[in-house]
Amino acid sequence: MAKKVKAVEEEPKKIFKNEDADKAVERRLLALYSLQQVHSQIDKIRIIRGELPLEVQDLEDDIAGLETRVENYKNSIKEYENTISSNKTKVKESEELIKKYTADQNKVKNNREYESLEKEIEFQQLEIQLCDKRNREAKVAIETYTKDLEKYENDIIEKKKDLEAKKIELDEIVKENEEKEKQLLEQAEKDESIIEERYLTAYRKIRAAARNGLAVVTVDRDACGGCFSKIPHQRQMDIRMHKKIIVCEYCGRILVDDSIAAEVEEQQKQ
Repeated sequence: MAKKVKAVEEEPKKIFKNEDADKAVERRLLALYSLQQVHSQIDKIRIIRGELPLEVQDLEDDIAGLETRVENYKNSIKEYENTISSNKTKVKESEELIKKYTADQNKVKNNREYESLEKEIEFQQLEIQLCDKRNREAKVAIETYTKDLEKYENDIIEKKKDLEAKKIELDEIVKENEEKEKQLLEQAEKDESIIEERYLTAYRKIRAAARNGLAVVTVDRDACGGCFSKIPHQRQMDIRMHKKIIVCEYCGRILVDDSIAAEVEEQQKQ
């Protein structure tokens, strides 16, 4: 990055009428740092606003997923209840058949018919046992699903409360910052209008490449405010003189001193 923007470090030319070169550079530095401060404030607003819609969307997706799960659980419980009802009917039918086959055994004329009825009785008894087993399993499943269902329904209630709060917060932030963002964008345009295109292009490239969006930084404790690399004292003196635009040799960010930062801060208070 530093190599690409090295061209920024050139001896100043007169870009403002009736101004000497030093004054032109200082105004350019002020405009660049002011532009950076404005863009940082815009970034902050958009980051805050940008996270909330994602949180709202995540909550809406979570609620939709839970509602689908609740619906599936209710259907499963209904199916188990239908299974229990069906098995009870089968048990009654088997019991009736057992009574019938038992009565028929008293009417048979030979052992073969008796044994045949005995097998039918045993089969119906097994059917009753199987239905009873399936009903016990269904009741356990219903109990488990009912507990989970209650938990998911409570989760939905809580998430809907969170969703409503997030939506209100998002609306408030949008309303609160709408005018402020508009003013900041207007200030950014004003700052850009007094910066030469080649410096503005360099600024935009540096800013786009930086993770935190910082293209213009102050010297803090003898180090670059962007990458924290040590800056030689002679270079710091050059930065304080405002005779040319100087960039960090390591990250390529434009460097300004505390006086530039203080003046911009004072201007923004007015």
